[in-house]
Amino acid sequence: MEQTSAPKGCGSSVSSVYYNLCDLTALWGVVVEAAAAAGVVTSFVLLVALMASLPFVSDTRRKGMVALQAGVLVFTLGLFGLTFAFIVGRYPTSCAARRFLFGVLFSGCLSCLLMHGLWLALLQRSGQGPRSWKFCLGALGLWLVEVIINTEWLIITRSPSAGVVISELSCRIANGDFVMALIYVMALLLAVVGMAVPSLTHKHKQWRRDGAFILVSGLLTVAIWVAWIVMYIYGNKVVGDPSWDDPTLAIAVVSNAWVFLFLYAIPEICLLTQEDPDQEQPIDGDHVYPPMSLVYDSICKVAEPKPPHQNVYMENKAFAMDEPPAVPTKPVSPYGAYNGQLRSCVYQPTEIALIAKGLTKMDQDAMRPRGRGPSMPRSR
Repeated sequence: MEQTSAPKGCGSSVSSVYYNLCDLTALWGVVVEAAAAAGVVTSFVLLVALMASLPFVSDTRRKGMVALQAGVLVFTLGLFGLTFAFIVGRYPTSCAARRFLFGVLFSGCLSCLLMHGLWLALLQRSGQGPRSWKFCLGALGLWLVEVIINTEWLIITRSPSAGVVISELSCRIANGDFVMALIYVMALLLAVVGMAVPSLTHKHKQWRRDGAFILVSGLLTVAIWVAWIVMYIYGNKVVGDPSWDDPTLAIAVVSNAWVFLFLYAIPEICLLTQEDPDQEQPIDGDHVYPPMSLVYDSICKVAEPKPPHQNVYMENKAFAMDEPPAVPTKPVSPYGAYNGQLRSCVYQPTEIALIAKGLTKMDQDAMRPRGRGPSMPRSR
């Protein structure tokens, strides 16, 4: 519906299709737009955090579910982007995006949640779930079913080929038909809730929490879907104001996307780096790697030269054989006796000490009695 003048907050050059993005008199568009923009940024940051935490995951079983969690974040990011298609006015491109992407994006999130719940159920039964790539293929197969359904729906409801062109045919879809096209998504939603219930009785507490996250997300999604379907089909007719169709769908999409983030994605990322309780922990005192102090001491012992062997018995040089010293075969360095110790550690007598030592030696010589031979009688 064209307006004669731009509403408050919108410039004169803005098309009437985008008035809801800037209209300050109808605040629902601005509020939902802000929530969707914040959701896009949050989903991207969580996706980066999920990928960055992979090297720190010690539990191999939990690491196998990272692909499904990344899938939930990608499809949730798409839901936040789809919100803008419900905020702007109706024209052929936005209507086609609404009809095709609404079911496709929701089926992607629910398929990943369903496969995660199935993995928890199999883990409880056998103690070790199957390989993760099988669940990724299962989620992909469930998602492709909705892609095929929506593609056929768009092809069937296209303009007739008899030469009659109906403008904006993609927007002329009854509310009941829009809901009926989502029956497969509703079946996936009920399957998610039913698959998460057995995980609440898991023998390990950490897996019970995973099942609780999936169950709460599924139950709140059911509540949101019941609310918007009732409002979309019956409520707006009772009120008599069909202009609330777009706000109803926009609020439902953005609120459900935030449910996926707060109740599933963020808790799963927080649990990702927890240690596996079944993994054997090392006994206290047993270290897989030696402490750094021991490594440093070992290196020092290897690098430190061994001191020369000292004989505890003093050699008696009085009985040593007088042999000429052996001639060295190679020149001896004057620094050969240097063992790397600091000079301050070696005793060096000073001049005063040398003088005192010399005086002491002279006193000892003076005090030593001299031997005298027997006196000879003098001849007369």
